[in-house]
Formats: sequence, C-alpha cells, structure tokens
Amino acid sequence: MAFCGGFMDKAKPYIAMISLQFGYAGMNVLTKVSLNGGMSHYVLVVYRHAFATLAIAPFALFIERKVRPKMTWSIFFQIFVLALCRPVIDQNFYYVGLKYTGPTFACAMSNILPAMTFVMAVIYRMEKIELKKVRCQAKIFGTVVTVAGAMLMTLYKGPLMHLPWTNGHAQPSGGEAPGAAGVDPTAREWFLGSLFIIIATLAWASLFILQTHTIKKYTAQLSLTTLICF
Repeated sequence: MAFCGGFMDKAKPYIAMISLQFGYAGMNVLTKVSLNGGMSHYVLVVYRHAFATLAIAPFALFIERKVRPKMTWSIFFQIFVLALCRPVIDQNFYYVGLKYTGPTFACAMSNILPAMTFVMAVIYRMEKIELKKVRCQAKIFGTVVTVAGAMLMTLYKGPLMHLPWTNGHAQPSGGEAPGAAGVDPTAREWFLGSLFIIIATLAWASLFILQTHTIKKYTAQLSLTTLICF
C-alpha cells in the first residue's frame, strides 16, 4: 500500500498532463465546430477567458487570501506580457490557424511546443546542454523529430486514405474530416494556417519561459492564472 501511495504521488503530475491533452483535443474539436458555425475567433477568446476568470477567481480569492504577494509595477508588467502571449497572441493566431486547417492538424502542429520551449530555455540558459547525458540526448532528438514532423505536415499533404467505415466517401486532403462548412482548405489557407499555429506555439512557449520567472516572485498560482485570464 505504501508503494502504491508513493507511486501515485509521483505519477500525479504525469496523469494531470495526460488528462490535459485529452481536454485540449476536445477543445479543438468544439472550437472548430464553433468557428465553422460563424463565430468570430475574437469573440470566442473573450468568452473563453471571461468564463475562466469567473471560474477561478473565487478559489483564488478564498484560498490565497493570506499568501498573495504584494503587487508591484514589475510584477504587473510581467503579468501583462504573459496575458499578451497566451490569451491574445497565442489564442487568436491558433484559432485562425485552426479555422484554416482542422483540429487534427492543429493538435499535431502543437506538438512542436516542447521543442520550442527547450530551444528558448537553452537560449536563456535555463537548460544546459550536456551531450554525454541520455536525458539531454533525448531532448535534442525529440526537438529535431518534432520540428521535422511539423515542417512535413506543413509542406506536404499526402493522398487520401479511404477507410472501411467511410464507404469510399471523399474527405478533404490531409486526412482532415470535413468540418461543419465541409470546405477543403486551399494550399494558401493551409500554409497560412500552419504559419499562424507556429506563431501561436511560439507565443505559448514564451509564456512558459516568462512564467517561470514570474511565479518565483508572485507565488499565488491561482491568483496569477486569474489575472492572466482577466
């Protein structure tokens, strides 16, 4: 029992991250349906973060009322930049890219996030490259593979695959299931969508880098999340 308890404590962060990926997948599908239904991505971003603020704020106010650090101009500016990176740049560019491509493609392209974060962490000396260690070799190999995969998905769309349960009905090229609009994105839209998703992912990676510094000074995590969403 003690072993199981210790294992579960160590596994919680990994379980949480895997669960988060399922949430992102569901969000991408619902977002694609909303965008194809005519909703503006600007409106969607505002609604999403308004609801997030209302949902998290009560917990932040109650749980962290005694541990919330004092707000300074330096911290305020960092929170402003964090909000600019994630809700503004990342979300808007990502939703435009999602509209031009599709949920499967957008999720696959988002896999370059760890690679971008690793490269930026090395640039800002938050990660050390030690080629003799297997851990570092795995990070470098993963970075190369994810970037190469993202470039391949951006520049190449292979032949259609007709699966048994599709009964031979044509689907949009690139393996994407047709959205609510049922329109196959053109080559230009596909390239622009890929570019927008890459820019969004870069902004997301920048959020992680800056957030590492901010959270050391502003240790109230729920309050920080609430302010970023707000």
